[in-house]
Amino acid sequence: MSIPVVDLALFTKGTPEQKNEFVQALGKAYEEVGFVAVKNHDVPDQLIGELYEYVQQFFALPLEKKLNYEIPGLAGQRGYTSFGREHAKGSEAPDLKEFFQFGQMVTDGDQIKAEYPDNVQVKEIAAFNPTLEGAYQHFENSGRSLLQAIALYLGLDEHFFDAHIHNGNSILRCIHYPPITQEPKSAIRAEQHEDINLITLLVGASADGLEILTKQNEWVPVTSLPEQIVVNVGDMLQRLTNNKLRSTTHRVVNPARELWHTSRFSMPFFLHPRSEMSLACLESCITEATPKAYPDATAGEYLDERLREIGLKK
Repeated sequence: MSIPVVDLALFTKGTPEQKNEFVQALGKAYEEVGFVAVKNHDVPDQLIGELYEYVQQFFALPLEKKLNYEIPGLAGQRGYTSFGREHAKGSEAPDLKEFFQFGQMVTDGDQIKAEYPDNVQVKEIAAFNPTLEGAYQHFENSGRSLLQAIALYLGLDEHFFDAHIHNGNSILRCIHYPPITQEPKSAIRAEQHEDINLITLLVGASADGLEILTKQNEWVPVTSLPEQIVVNVGDMLQRLTNNKLRSTTHRVVNPARELWHTSRFSMPFFLHPRSEMSLACLESCITEATPKAYPDATAGEYLDERLREIGLKK
């Protein structure tokens, strides 16, 4: 399936007419599909290449070295999470993946720093942490621009989200789906799920496998070109907009048997707001035809609930 393609440069550098054209195209795609491919996203190709290089080096380390970076009590929010620890909401089967998470770096004295654990420093690969830091900042900047466009589509002030995501609880997750070495219990590397956050930015994965569930209830594979990133709506934005913008169900399927010996790498950036942000449905999204669908909750309360549902938090 070719998902809608939008050009972020029209929003960040275009004329007022081009900016509005981008806003309408993005909003329409999110109402109808839930995923878009974004070109001219301002995350440098060289940085993405380096990110893949160092992440692959990390996952190639012996397990006993990787386990040094799995920190008890952090619910997987920083550092390494070993194979089979996470499962989709409502599924008992663990996903066939291991991952490393890198989080917010608060540098301006904001008191919210006390809410965030420190990032885990990987000693064996000198460029690993600086590369993740650079990628994190670029993804955050691109995500801010996309949320500004979403705000305009919703009839809000362009900068509605800016303060909510400043020093927000965003996560860069580096995922490794290892080679399949025995007959799997499931044909799914990552079970069907929706993302928890506001939006997710995903640079092209190293192999096919991503599928989305269409409104016609059909699974279709999603591919994007190397110079594009795929961006989808998460559950927090769905709640905030009272289902106007839909969080799309997606999964990662196993490759054909002849490719079982290969790994798959994926680098989603989960853009989260600050924990105190209210996810109460926007008044403008509540009508007689679409009554309020969710109880009020803060982003922090909702994240805590979901981390327990997927097995990362007890």
